[in-house]
Amino acid sequence: MSKMVVDTEICGIKIGDRYPAHVMGIINFSPESFYGNSVISPDSALETALKMVEEGATFLDLGARSTWIHAEPISRKQELERILPVLEALEGNVDAVISVDTMFSEIAEEVLKRGADIINDVSGFTADPRMIEVVADYGCPAVVMASNKLPGDPLGMDAIIESLESIIQAAEAGGISPEKLILDPASGRWIEEKLPVHDFETLDDFERLKILEKPLLAALSRKSFIGDLLGKPATERLYGSLAAAAIAVYKGAHIVRTHDVPETADVVKLSGAIRSRPSVVKEGRYEVSVVEVKTPQDAAMAMRKLGVTVTGSKVMQNKSIHLMLKIRNLTTTEALIIKQEILARGGDAALTRNAVSHETEMTDVLIMGTLLQFERLARKLEGQARSLPLIAEMIRECIANRNDLEYRYLR
Repeated sequence: MSKMVVDTEICGIKIGDRYPAHVMGIINFSPESFYGNSVISPDSALETALKMVEEGATFLDLGARSTWIHAEPISRKQELERILPVLEALEGNVDAVISVDTMFSEIAEEVLKRGADIINDVSGFTADPRMIEVVADYGCPAVVMASNKLPGDPLGMDAIIESLESIIQAAEAGGISPEKLILDPASGRWIEEKLPVHDFETLDDFERLKILEKPLLAALSRKSFIGDLLGKPATERLYGSLAAAAIAVYKGAHIVRTHDVPETADVVKLSGAIRSRPSVVKEGRYEVSVVEVKTPQDAAMAMRKLGVTVTGSKVMQNKSIHLMLKIRNLTTTEALIIKQEILARGGDAALTRNAVSHETEMTDVLIMGTLLQFERLARKLEGQARSLPLIAEMIRECIANRNDLEYRYLR
């Protein structure tokens, strides 16, 4: 049975909503990287790794191939030749979980033989179909990034969730245990079409990823969307990265991947202390937990996980999101009509006592209901007199703006 609260163990480390978030330090030995200052020589890998662990990293992610869209490609042979000496230097000498960032199954197989604990596949198992087989055979955890045809190509949170759900299904069908997956929503400019606004949406809506019920990794460090907003090169994006990391952890990230371990460790600790813990009550075989959904699509996914049909979940999804709207400067008559109509549809309304007794000409009103109830209210108000058809249109627009990318970030 699936749980809405994440509570698992990755390589002996507790990961979940009840535990502090973890820091994953980036050990980069790819000269093609977008952030040249992060590149180290294999000879200094052990020293770098030990320092990162001392500064607060519990995971280390080794990368030999830059995934920057403008990077010069290298061969798989070159990638493996760069990785193996570093793995050899670290094996048995560092008290951290070792992840290797690669998209290719033959490299994954070799590094897993030589002591790597986790595979970090930014293609989400789409670049190399055999990757699922290798990860399943070794029974290792894997970080999978939202991808369809190219790494990081989904645009917007709806597309990211759809992509990750598809990756999860393919992984489980291929024999990977459900508790072995860690999800990465693909922050950064992975394809030319991806704009900073898409990354802002991902960060703003990060809590929506909880509906997938897996550990969440935020890889935000010095990414292009930070530089585009601040007008700064990768070398000057530390503070922007820390702000993004704080938001991600507050909204539910369990692991933060970073070039800057000590600074990020402090931010992660503070953000985690502020973040509220999930509400779960257990008694015997019973469990009650709060399921928080932000969109009807996420509500439909939660229902499908229970076995509700696609048709049934679509019918019910607009009943699952409850809102409170404030409408200002209504006439008392308009307010009373709106109250009557929302009550008739199962919602509720609050307005000043003087409006109910007609002792005031103007009033504000709070109306409460589900998305379905608001749509039915708007439909009814369209046929009414006075300014109620205009109010109906405004109600629809106000609700639509909550999830409209252009409205939220470009206006």
